[in-house]
Amino acid sequence: MAEQIIFYILAAIVIVFSVMAVTSKRLIRSATYLLFVLLSTAGLYLLLDYHYLFAVQTAVYAGGIMVLFIFAILLTQKPGERITSEPLTQRIMAIVLSVGGLALCGLIIFQDVKKVYHYVTDVEIPVKELGITLMGSGKYQYILPFEAISVLLLACIVGAIMIARKR
Repeated sequence: MAEQIIFYILAAIVIVFSVMAVTSKRLIRSATYLLFVLLSTAGLYLLLDYHYLFAVQTAVYAGGIMVLFIFAILLTQKPGERITSEPLTQRIMAIVLSVGGLALCGLIIFQDVKKVYHYVTDVEIPVKELGITLMGSGKYQYILPFEAISVLLLACIVGAIMIARKR
């Protein structure tokens, strides 16, 4: 019963702060709301006993990525400025695409849940196996996407610095 209450509280925090992050007119506030979303997601992982994902979510996303976002905001814009709102047609298109993407994800999840169910067991996957999967170069291992993301983040930082230098 207590776990359900904690789950509903964390889910409500994720929903409320996600909406606030998207609708806020100030960039620093949006980044702060996103930080609360990431920390609440880490709480959900902890509630599910996914200790490794909790640690990664807290350290990498809530820590590292948020620092990167805030540096990018501070380098490219004045933090106190308000964001100009987009035209109504762009807002409607964004809502339609978001609902369509959500429907597509829901369809995929509901169709493939039986295929994926046999992977879900009561035992926790050893951290060594996760590390080999994430950093291995074999089939179904993810070193190439990991490196591509690191190059992408580096390019974002360099781009933010170049934009800030022009100002």
